[in-house]
Amino acid sequence: MNAYRKFFLKKSLWYIVTLFVAVALNFLLPRLIEGNPVSVIANQMTQGMTDSDSIKKVYDTFAAEFGIDKPLWEQFFIYLGNLLKGDLGTSFGLYPMSVTSILASAVPWTLALQLPAILVGWIVGNALGAIAAYKKGVFDKVLFPTFLFINSIPFFILAIIMLYIFGLTLNWFPTSGGYNYQMTPNLSFEFIGSVISHHFLPFISIVLVTIGGQAIGMREMSIYELNTDYVLYSKLLGIKDSTISRYVFKNAMLPQITGLALSIGTMIGGSLITEIVFSYPGIGTWLFTAIRQLDYPLISGATLLIAISVLLANFTIEIIYGLVDPRIKASQMEEE
Repeated sequence: MNAYRKFFLKKSLWYIVTLFVAVALNFLLPRLIEGNPVSVIANQMTQGMTDSDSIKKVYDTFAAEFGIDKPLWEQFFIYLGNLLKGDLGTSFGLYPMSVTSILASAVPWTLALQLPAILVGWIVGNALGAIAAYKKGVFDKVLFPTFLFINSIPFFILAIIMLYIFGLTLNWFPTSGGYNYQMTPNLSFEFIGSVISHHFLPFISIVLVTIGGQAIGMREMSIYELNTDYVLYSKLLGIKDSTISRYVFKNAMLPQITGLALSIGTMIGGSLITEIVFSYPGIGTWLFTAIRQLDYPLISGATLLIAISVLLANFTIEIIYGLVDPRIKASQMEEE
């Protein structure tokens, strides 16, 4: 069997097993939360009713509809069958909305927030990290502690600080939501301006922390490359510093590109707490709402989406590395 095909099949098998375990945990863990969400829905539907038989009938109807009147193992197989049909179920808390429609409305907001933030943070962070490594001296002594300090601040702490300063104290930006909810979504300049103003604070809070992490990584990789034998040998040969720097930059960028690919693949589940802090209408806010309401289907749908995006990102990186990394190619040949 071709070495790479064997490598690909082996990785695929492990990821399929991992996906099945993720699906099983995704189903089971929300159901371990204490409480009965169906009773909450039934109470809402039976407000003002006094007939106990009618109230019980309403409860039994919802219990049957959501399947919680069945044994857990049977619920699991029903869940798997629905997943294969692309049905994530009906939300408990937002009944009768489907989980698929809720997540479909949330994913664009998460992508619009996190994809630009990741890309901007990655580009600026790597540029500053490379400059700090090459310039050294006072420039590095100022930048490196700054990067280290920013990188040590969790997303949500920085989000709370920015919310307090720029939202509550200075009142420069809105403090919650994706846009002014008194407005109807449309393509007018007024609505787009509202979206941008609500987008700014969560965007900047993610960008700043991303810049810190990327800058530290790029600085360390650049310093390592600058002290390698090929750089010293190139200098002895009289090769221009600009040419050497170009090669150093390319080699230092390899792990950073891997980090970028993983960040993009995992952005559905990244920085969710930032969305919660700003009540931004993305996956994080809906997941938080679902947990508070014991909304099993919505919790399962959101966490499954996050798990799949993380697995796909890691699988893609491993498969690409199997093609381009000579060390992995060598191990493939040894196993054949």
